[in-house]
Amino acid sequence: MAAESEPATFQARPPTALAVQAPLATKNLAILDAVADGVCRLTLNRPDALNALNRELTSALEQALDRVAAMSDVRVLIVAGGGRAFCAGNDIKEMTTFTGEDAETLAARHAALMERFAALPQVTLAAIDGHALGGGLMLAVAQDLRIASDRARFGLPEVTLGFNPAYGIARLLDVAGGAHGRDLLLTGRTIHASEALRMGLVNRVVAPPTLEASALKWAVEIAASPREGLASTKQIVAAIRAGGPGTEPRSYGAALKTSPAARARIEAFSRRQRPT
Repeated sequence: MAAESEPATFQARPPTALAVQAPLATKNLAILDAVADGVCRLTLNRPDALNALNRELTSALEQALDRVAAMSDVRVLIVAGGGRAFCAGNDIKEMTTFTGEDAETLAARHAALMERFAALPQVTLAAIDGHALGGGLMLAVAQDLRIASDRARFGLPEVTLGFNPAYGIARLLDVAGGAHGRDLLLTGRTIHASEALRMGLVNRVVAPPTLEASALKWAVEIAASPREGLASTKQIVAAIRAGGPGTEPRSYGAALKTSPAARARIEAFSRRQRPT
């Protein structure tokens, strides 16, 4: 099947080999749009199923991340759900057909997918409207920052169904703190956006009509910083979270040595001039 052409906003970018080879149906499940200078949006596009993660959507997200990682001019990636939910978690209908081995294999893919979001050089920002449940909550937590509408709902209902969350527990405990994380993990309850904000599960809560504009405004503010500094800071955070030593002094020295953007901004700041 011939591949769908890139959206008009990507016409200046030559298609990658992956983009050429990706099946049309799979590509349509994860839509990439350039929305501002240095900012791209990745939309989960399975609204009839509340963007539940099945095999096809998982493949589409894997392919989208291949493309995003190669976009050297993108500094921030907004992750959003199309329709009335961010992501309702794993696809329960599909799960009814799984063997134990099938479930473990897909869970391992999802765990690797979450790690890939964390490993992107771009800052990732989840824009959450509607439900973020189970794997959908873990997808939100896998992003660097989270902004939600006040109608967003969060929860980990897995224990109420008789099994544990299949991935993402360590990152949840890192983001939400031990007591709050255990609350969500062991009760299976669904919480309102305002409680998620108090827990530290999200960074900001806004009115639903303003979510898209607020997320974009925040992303543009972040994208005003040079990519090198954003990427190296993400790498340091990931290394510390993994139990390794921080590399702040080495990365700081490397930026001053090799980054023209950093040097130009330091010189502009020293002259009290706004960098161009």
